[in-house]
Amino acid sequence: MRIIRRLLPILFVSISIFVSAAYTSGQNRGVLGEILHRMDEHNKALQSLKADVRREIVNAQLGETDVSTGRTSYVPGSAKSSMRIRIDWVTPREEHLAITGDTYDMYIPKSKARYVGSVKSVKSGSKVPASALAFMSMSRKQLTDNYLVDFVREETVAGSKTWHLVLTPRAKADYKIADLWVDANGMPIQAKITRLNDDSTTILLTNLQKNVTINKADFKLQVPSGITITKG
Repeated sequence: MRIIRRLLPILFVSISIFVSAAYTSGQNRGVLGEILHRMDEHNKALQSLKADVRREIVNAQLGETDVSTGRTSYVPGSAKSSMRIRIDWVTPREEHLAITGDTYDMYIPKSKARYVGSVKSVKSGSKVPASALAFMSMSRKQLTDNYLVDFVREETVAGSKTWHLVLTPRAKADYKIADLWVDANGMPIQAKITRLNDDSTTILLTNLQKNVTINKADFKLQVPSGITITKG
């Protein structure tokens, strides 16, 4: 379990941060309304996603930064099926993560380790980026019900013009703030979770391929037989 806490962030986020207009100026309220509208429409239209993914985990106490890169696939949930996410980390080490609904399955070939558990039990500083990825699938109502949001400014992220939002959880959480960068289409392309101790996890999505065919079998990890499963 300690290994999971250390190794496992935010996807689902992939894939998940947004808002109370009452705390902004009149101009910002208008901008926020437009951002949330675009996010809601984009969320409704998104049927699947493939992208390159970059994760940066910062340990503020030790002054250390851990950066990983790889590929991700995402299919939102529906009335008939659960949300599914897969991340295949390539550098600096091979790791494979699959999330279906509330369950995650992670396999690390080098250490021949496999971890299976509930996303709800994962801390935001782990390498299962549940908190960060969760914002990808949130509706406007879920965002406004769960967060106080402030529009900061327009910023360029990975060559794309974005709106930078800051979200503060309304309820008690294991992180104090979340930052979200939303592109002109309403797609959250970067999310950052800052924990109570100032550690942070940032997830960046690039080279987006939307509404492409993704099979359910793609979300099942291929793990050699004989690998011991550790419950998370």
